[in-house]
Amino acid sequence: MSEATRPGAPLAAYAAHDEQSRGRRFPEPAPEFRGEFQRDRDRIIHSNAFRRLVYKTQVFVNHEGDLYRTRITHSVEVAQIARSVALALRLNEALTEAISLAHDLGHTPFGHAGQDALNECMRDYGGFEHNLQSLRVVDELEERYAEFPGLNLTFECREGILKHCSLRNARQLGELGERFIHRRQPGLEAQIANLADEIAYNNHDVDDGIRAQLLTIESLREVRMFRRQHDAVVRLYPDLGERRLVHETIRRMVNYLVSDFIRTTQAQIDLVQPQSIDDVRAQARSLAMLSEECEEEHQQLKSFLREHVYRHYKVLRMTSKARRVLQQLFEAFLRDVNLMPTEHRDHAIHAEGAHGASGRARAVSDYIAGMTDRYAILEHRRLFEPAERT
Repeated sequence: MSEATRPGAPLAAYAAHDEQSRGRRFPEPAPEFRGEFQRDRDRIIHSNAFRRLVYKTQVFVNHEGDLYRTRITHSVEVAQIARSVALALRLNEALTEAISLAHDLGHTPFGHAGQDALNECMRDYGGFEHNLQSLRVVDELEERYAEFPGLNLTFECREGILKHCSLRNARQLGELGERFIHRRQPGLEAQIANLADEIAYNNHDVDDGIRAQLLTIESLREVRMFRRQHDAVVRLYPDLGERRLVHETIRRMVNYLVSDFIRTTQAQIDLVQPQSIDDVRAQARSLAMLSEECEEEHQQLKSFLREHVYRHYKVLRMTSKARRVLQQLFEAFLRDVNLMPTEHRDHAIHAEGAHGASGRARAVSDYIAGMTDRYAILEHRRLFEPAERT
């Protein structure tokens, strides 16, 4: 192992350094026995929003099978990939992990279908962006600390959580929104968490797609990257059972992508020679990337999954039901905030007093976005099924 990738090797000049952080929204004394970004990670892990991810859909609704990925297992897999890349590139591992674990904190129940439904409901009130909602969760909605709302995370962690943002919303975010206005980049830790997210969900959706019997090994052999790794495993282990064959193939796919990710990103760093995290931010495009050949194979897999999993009629039936549940919940709560639990009703009344109808709608969307899949289903039953106990 080279000095550059040895565990404990000093951080690169272009990494995020704890002592150079742009700080927190509310100043706090420095932690005594851990770094600033370790504190961020620990606060995220202990948050209510993080725990709720265990019952939020990734692709397949959690109650349909115990082994399907949920938002929490997805986030852990993203963190595992991102930490490996960060270590190899001498970046801040704790910050990379914190961003990875927090990136989906604002996601709605029922995956992207829930997000689309809530965005449609909020169309006249500023829309709904799950990345922006993740920021709202860590900045405002978590209630754990006496001296400030939210988790009071560092600028660098909040920068990484905000993966996408419309220009309209970016203009309201001050320093945090400037990079979207000026087309700049976040730090490398954030860039790595972003690409690790794509690698993780593409590959675990293959596994879940096979488990759900939406995909077969034969159909997946249309995908160049899968076919190459699958055939290599079969040559080495001709008598391997299907479950182990699938796992070994996916394991090799992830290793292929991550190895390429590290080498290609290091080549970009060597080309640009950034001397600080601000040099990274000043670049016109991300330095964290896959090679052209690897990116092409990655996109082929993504397109295959879109056609054969995300648009499969069984998944579309689930997403159709999810949209209907969230739309009906939103309409009912917006019409009468007294139908919500007391703390959420009070939040809606206060928000309406401060911001009018848009404040009322935002408070309703906050309540719905924070629901787990099963809680949303239960709330829907309580409201719309006469025999259901309230």
